[in-house]
Amino acid sequence: MDIIRTRALRGPNLWSRHTCIELVVSCSDVEQAVEQIPNFEPRLRALFPTIGELHPVVLGQPLAAAHVLENAAVALQAQAGCDVVFGRTTRAPEDGVFLVAVQYTQEAVGRRAVELAEQLLRAALDPAGGAGFDAAAAIAALRELDEDERLGPSTGAIVDAAVARGIPYRRLTTGSLVQFGWGVRQRRIQAAEVDATSGIAEAIAQDKELTKQLLHSAGVPVPLGRPVTSLEDGWAAALEIGLPVVAKPQDGNQGKGVTVNIATREQFDAAYAAAAHHGEVMVEKFLPGFDYRLLVVGDRLVAAARRDPPQVIGDGHSTVRQLVEVVNQDPRRGEGHATSLTKIRLDDIALGRLEAQGLTPESVPALGQRVVLRNNANLSTGGTATDVTDTVHPEIAARAVDAAQMVGLHICGVDMVCENVIRPLEEQHGGIVEVNAAPGLRMHISPSFGRGRPVGEAIVDQLYADGDDGRIPVVAVTGTNGKTTTARLINHLLASSGLVTGMTNTDGVYVNGRQTDSGDCSGPKSARNVLLHPEVEAAVFEVARGGILREGLGFDRCSVAVATNIGSGDHLGMNYIHTVEDLAAVKRVIVRNVTPSGWAVLNAADPHVAAMAGACPGHVIYFAADRQHAAMATHRAQGRRTVYVDRDTLIAAEGAWRERVPLAGVPITRGGTLPFQVENVMAAVAAAWALGLDWDTIRRGLASFKNDAAGVPGRFNLMDYKGATVIADYGHNTDAMKALVAAIETLPARRRSVVISGAGDRRDEDIRDQTAILGAAFDDVILYQDAAQRGRADGEVIALLRQGLQGARRTTHVAEIRGEFLAIDAALARLAPGDLSLILVDQVEEALAHLARRIAEAG
Repeated sequence: MDIIRTRALRGPNLWSRHTCIELVVSCSDVEQAVEQIPNFEPRLRALFPTIGELHPVVLGQPLAAAHVLENAAVALQAQAGCDVVFGRTTRAPEDGVFLVAVQYTQEAVGRRAVELAEQLLRAALDPAGGAGFDAAAAIAALRELDEDERLGPSTGAIVDAAVARGIPYRRLTTGSLVQFGWGVRQRRIQAAEVDATSGIAEAIAQDKELTKQLLHSAGVPVPLGRPVTSLEDGWAAALEIGLPVVAKPQDGNQGKGVTVNIATREQFDAAYAAAAHHGEVMVEKFLPGFDYRLLVVGDRLVAAARRDPPQVIGDGHSTVRQLVEVVNQDPRRGEGHATSLTKIRLDDIALGRLEAQGLTPESVPALGQRVVLRNNANLSTGGTATDVTDTVHPEIAARAVDAAQMVGLHICGVDMVCENVIRPLEEQHGGIVEVNAAPGLRMHISPSFGRGRPVGEAIVDQLYADGDDGRIPVVAVTGTNGKTTTARLINHLLASSGLVTGMTNTDGVYVNGRQTDSGDCSGPKSARNVLLHPEVEAAVFEVARGGILREGLGFDRCSVAVATNIGSGDHLGMNYIHTVEDLAAVKRVIVRNVTPSGWAVLNAADPHVAAMAGACPGHVIYFAADRQHAAMATHRAQGRRTVYVDRDTLIAAEGAWRERVPLAGVPITRGGTLPFQVENVMAAVAAAWALGLDWDTIRRGLASFKNDAAGVPGRFNLMDYKGATVIADYGHNTDAMKALVAAIETLPARRRSVVISGAGDRRDEDIRDQTAILGAAFDDVILYQDAAQRGRADGEVIALLRQGLQGARRTTHVAEIRGEFLAIDAALARLAPGDLSLILVDQVEEALAHLARRIAEAG
């Protein structure tokens, strides 16, 4: 068994809406039917007993090693705690080759699971049993990697709440910086901190003395205290305030360096050293009572918990160390923040606290004796939390909200010390001791005792109003031909309505009409970049098959999916896409991922496109020039939306309602005489209709759209050269050739010529078919070869193009030229007034610039 290729599909893809690791796996003859391998399954189950059920027949085929690889990779992740369920294995047309898709939640974990699954398979396939596999160690390693890779509990809770509301998110770093929403609707968080919170508010929260001053001025009870400059100054402050006291860093968080209930000089010296390690030190009055954390989001209290320091209870015969080991066996306790509780550590601070109680780790506490191992009650040091949200007195809740708003924090952890939270602070001499930015949420999500609170939902509600999903309109356009023009036209219609648009296509990335990137930008990376832009109010993405196969979609769902056509296909034979049906399955991905309230705009005249309607979760608009086409007639009879042509007018119909757009007012169609442009216009109009644009805006946009080299480069750009007509187009497949020939036959010309090359990565028959079509429509054919032959030998493409011209009924002159620009010059040199030349450009931008220079030189 050999894994030929591994890819991470980071968005909805050919196999699933889930993120997946895709593998191309080659299996030997014997590995294509593993049930025939003696003792294979017993060896496999001995190595990995919990792999689950192995079906002897999968989709009518024998169980292959590739199927077992998929099963093992999914099972390893699931047993490591990852939320994965999906896997799929498909035979490729090539003998012994399989395409395997395995769901992942964290890419690194998915990749590692595949590697471990491969190790398992190799061990099971080894009849000598020499290769071993430790399933328990593999699962433990995956669990540890997953804990390192995934979001922490605070950020994860917020993300989960956003996903439940349908709000898209994107992790911007390997840490906890996350973007919600798209474009102008985006918001960002860093753990439990929102983008609206100012740096000034954060700075105030870190300055404990300034925080106390502000809270005191607002009438919020706070303990007496002051910053100190040295150990002696600190002890003097402690005596001034009155013992017991608290020593803590003036700028601190998460309880680091905090020591409470200091009653002696020795305790103070140790506490001062611990605090000074984190910066300037502050000393304040110790308030008796319990430590409470109140979580304020916006203008309301959403959760409250009592925090107790890490402690053990003596049983009369176990040492402190043994008692700690027993407590740490609680499955809820782990390292760091990944679990609801943290393991207790017998570090220097714990040893000091034991010493203050006259104990050591080897001491045996009496039965029922409470042994405290820390003075502070933070969960990160092994403490516990008890939910008390339902018992908080309204006056205490109001004080917490006052504290958060006085500092300026939208999400605030208010630390309060008092005997209980059922009475106002003033009645029990309690006070607020700290206000924390980016508070940990773990104690509220999964408290040690009591029920968890929906704090993630509260934070998302703070970011987005009810019913707001943070999305902007997204239109995805795919097809074999016409998708670039259609995408540009939809973008133009949206811009005409006053929206700031972002667009990607094979020419580049455009934001508000300004090009921000160049080259082929029809893949998912470019789409994600547009959705990151903070000014974009609507996005239009040309979606090519290559990007879908390489990485999946750059978005989770779209408002409108447009499929222009499939025809006889393009790029067949590449990346295991061999048939038109295979290609349609790839293009169908955008339709499968339309929002339930969204629309698929489908070409009813193309059977492969029309059939995509069944995969759309939303609504469907069919378009076709012929309204009597069977699919159109049925759809229209059901009162559903259709777009078609009636003589010289484009009609949008729904039930008895009609809207008319005269094609005479749509320059791109040349009064309706260019059939392929009429199809592009129908698709664009249907998309604009689906988005709710008003019809006056649509008409104005169609009238102002220019089909020139600036507006739609390389898409039927007409130019005049010394009285002859020159057309530049990027057509590069047989369907494009047919459409171009049909369009050119509507244009008068004394003599017609064409300049063409062929892409070396196409099938032989595809290259021949292009010139076979052109040979019936053009008098002169100029063939050119460029440097990039894409795996072909020198002259091989030209030879195939010549083969296509054999028997051409119209062509009388054929020339072969090396170089695209020289071929263009040769075609221009043969032109006379009244002639027409179609130049099929390869390097679009450069070729158009070359043509522009030659036309300028000719005056």
